[in-house]
Amino acid sequence: MAKVQSGEIRVGIGGWDYDPWRGTFYPPGLPRTRQLEYASRQLTAIEINATFYKLQTPALFERWGKMVPAGFKFALKGSRFCVNRRELAEAGESVARFCAQGITALGDKLGPINWQMTATKRFEPDDFAAFLKLLPKSQDGVALRHAIEPRHESFRDPAFVAMARKAEVGIVFADDDDIPGVADASADFRYARLRRCREGEPTGYPSGELDGLSRTALAWSNGEQDGLPGWPPLLAKPQPPKARDTFLFFIAGAKVRAPAAALALIARLGEAKA
Repeated sequence: MAKVQSGEIRVGIGGWDYDPWRGTFYPPGLPRTRQLEYASRQLTAIEINATFYKLQTPALFERWGKMVPAGFKFALKGSRFCVNRRELAEAGESVARFCAQGITALGDKLGPINWQMTATKRFEPDDFAAFLKLLPKSQDGVALRHAIEPRHESFRDPAFVAMARKAEVGIVFADDDDIPGVADASADFRYARLRRCREGEPTGYPSGELDGLSRTALAWSNGEQDGLPGWPPLLAKPQPPKARDTFLFFIAGAKVRAPAAALALIARLGEAKA
């Protein structure tokens, strides 16, 4: 069997403006206006949470895109007005408005859109299938990549994985005791939100866990289905190996340690590829 080429691995954090990072991640005295510029040269991706709460402007997306280096990617949180509703099937107008707000002004810096379900939203096959049909494949001639972050136990269902695969929509794996993680691959990319940073660990995660995350990221980018020991079992038959871009964001837990965890993982990945 021919060796599968690896996808790109990008590692980052959620947002870039957080006061406890000043002096711990950001150099003392760095102006807030230069935080994104600095963060994007230490990390390889950032998930933008502001897009969950309100629409932004094309000019703002364009400015963000120009501030970061080539190869950097922004993941976007899909709007709460799309997902915080009883009937997902009725979100068509809100989804269209979100995708038309100017996100394509990011150019090639645009990464996946994470449609994060509420913790109380159950997997209702007909309604969910209708929602998937609302997600456009492109906007302004730019291809879009969508991912679903399930947060209710009912999504641990092979039918959910089958629907995501048919729609070529990714599944966000949330590593958290309170969120029912789904680790199956379903698209040409993988997406993980890592929520276990500890303040007592200088790098957020113990060394052994960072080593495991590095192995998992490399396996995912090669199209393998491996996860960390203790991660939930797959719900469906693994897909054939293929290169997949892989996104890992240190999001929650002791947030002050998130940049250190991302930097430590990036260093391990660099050593593994050397």
